[in-house]
Amino acid sequence: MDDRVIGKPERPPERSIELTVPGEPMGKQRPRWSRYGSDPRQPHTPTKTKNYEVYIKELFVQKYPGFEPMNKPLKLLLAAYLTIPKSKSKKIKDLMGADVLRPTKAPDLDNCLKIVMDALQGLAFINDAQVTSIRAIKRWSHVPRIEIEIRDYDNIDR
Repeated sequence: MDDRVIGKPERPPERSIELTVPGEPMGKQRPRWSRYGSDPRQPHTPTKTKNYEVYIKELFVQKYPGFEPMNKPLKLLLAAYLTIPKSKSKKIKDLMGADVLRPTKAPDLDNCLKIVMDALQGLAFINDAQVTSIRAIKRWSHVPRIEIEIRDYDNIDR
C-alpha cells in the first residue's frame, strides 16, 4: 500500500550533514612565510591550523564512514560557541549565557568558516565553491564547540 499523500510532490531523499566539533572554536590562521633552501620565501600553513583541520576531518570520517562527497549547490550553517570567560562577573556571565551579550573577540567568524570549509572539502563536498549560501553565528556557551550543518538545495525550504 502506498503511504504517500496524493497530490503532494515527493521530496528527494534527505541529503544533509550535521557535525559537532567539540572544543574551543578556531579560525583559519594566515599562512606563514619562512626560508627553505634556495627560495627565500616559502608559504606554509601553521601547525595549529593543520591540526584543527585534521581534527575536523577525523570527526567527519568517524560519523560518516564511506560518505560520497556531495556534488551540487549547498547551504552551510555554522554556529561557533565560545567559552564564557571565568573572569567575568556572575551578572555578565548570565547575560552572555542568555545570548544578550555576543562575542566580539577572536576568532573571526569568517576564519571559522574558512577552516571548516577547507577541512570538509573533498569529504562532505567536492569543492567549497559549491557552497552558495552561508548562515553563521558566534555565541557564548558553557560548552565550547562548532556546530555545522550542510544541506543540498533539494532539501531546503526556500
